[in-house]
Amino acid sequence: MKTETSFFMTAVCMILFTKASHAWKTCLSEADRKGGSMERETIAAISTGMTNAGIGIVRISGKDAFSAADRVFRGKEKITECMSHTIHYGYIKDGDETVDQVLVMVMKGPRTFTGEDTVEINCHGGTYVVSRVLDTVLKQGVRPAEPGEFTKRAFLNGKMDLSQAEAVGELISSSSDYALKNSISQLKGSIKNKISDIRNDIIYNTAYIESAIDDPEHYNLEGFDAKLKKKSEEIINEIKKLINSYRNGKVFKEGIQTVIVGKPNAGKSSLLNVLAGHERAIVTEIEGTTRDVIEEQISLQGITLNVVDTAGIRQTDDRVEKIGVDRAVGYVRNADLVIYVADSSRNLDENDEKILDMIYDKKKIILLNKSDLETVVTREMIADRAGDAPVIEISAAEETGIEELGDTIKSMFLKGEISFDEEVYITSARQKNALSLALESMEKVVESIENGMPEDFYSIDLMDAYESLGSITGEAVGEDLVNEIFSRFCMGK
Repeated sequence: MKTETSFFMTAVCMILFTKASHAWKTCLSEADRKGGSMERETIAAISTGMTNAGIGIVRISGKDAFSAADRVFRGKEKITECMSHTIHYGYIKDGDETVDQVLVMVMKGPRTFTGEDTVEINCHGGTYVVSRVLDTVLKQGVRPAEPGEFTKRAFLNGKMDLSQAEAVGELISSSSDYALKNSISQLKGSIKNKISDIRNDIIYNTAYIESAIDDPEHYNLEGFDAKLKKKSEEIINEIKKLINSYRNGKVFKEGIQTVIVGKPNAGKSSLLNVLAGHERAIVTEIEGTTRDVIEEQISLQGITLNVVDTAGIRQTDDRVEKIGVDRAVGYVRNADLVIYVADSSRNLDENDEKILDMIYDKKKIILLNKSDLETVVTREMIADRAGDAPVIEISAAEETGIEELGDTIKSMFLKGEISFDEEVYITSARQKNALSLALESMEKVVESIENGMPEDFYSIDLMDAYESLGSITGEAVGEDLVNEIFSRFCMGK
């Protein structure tokens, strides 16, 4: 019992030492960046969009948030005397001048987003009014917040790990149902919990090795190699699963770069308008109406499509139209998906043949448009030129076949059943790279075991994997990377 207790104490101490060391380095570097003080300045920013709206919110966070608010707010109670998580009616005053009629929310740390004392001033949402309220607050010795600084403070104060902080930014920028659900899942700690479980397995086995090296009388390593190999292979499979999830995660986050191509008057712009749900492109019976690319972000069955509608591709002597055709060809080269729209009411010609040749090696879907008319082009006629590409009959005019198009795109780009309750999806290239480094280290562990290397040799690779995984959650990450991540955030978050 004593031996077992000693081992577990060793494991715990290793974990705590690693975390404490990181926390101290992070806090110290942050203090140095702020001028050597461990107490960060009070900050403020507009946390709502800079457009006219019903309300606007100015957020203040820091040790002087309440006193600063008291100097500009006039209500029945002083902010410093208010109970936490309460809302108070009054006015914002700039000297003797009334700036706005407001509701002020008072939240005492650490039960706040940042972990600090926080005040949120809910004012009228005109851009000038909100700016005036912020300017009035800044006159009280409060500093303007840097991009993402509120979330950065939440991370530094232990309110969330780095993966959750990144999820906040992705939640704000989400443009589809899948992106939203995945961001919420990450914000709840799906990545954090998964990485924590893997790291705990690694540190447990590392601690056992270190304990055995230091105290061989009480710790027996006989047969341990086989157990560690089995556990390492399990960890490798878990890491590979996370890496493979990036395919779906990237689609959730970034969407699919989609280019619509075809001859003039094939129905490309009509298709774009149907997908967008409004008249995004001009549609006429005149060939060559679309002469330049038109870009639109569309959500289709929970997936974001970054759609480019191109000029009709054909041989032309018109200089302007030719420029549009050349641009269309350029967009095709960089597309994740090409949607080729063919007019099924007209025979295919040499222009169709050239388009099919151009997109032969691309991931593509072929749409036989105008199925509501008398058709002369069938699935069978185009099947040999389509390769393994799906061929779908649609009518952009009557909006038929669009659901089948959505189902087809989903099956082409999303792997397996999507479940945000059971699965973890990686969306960050940074996280994927960290997982790849951890995978490399764990594979070295297995290789060392198979080659009969001594235990202290591959314990180094175990700790390398542990550190690489720690960079995902922020437990082993440098200040420069932290600053770079949060710089991508909007000012008020």
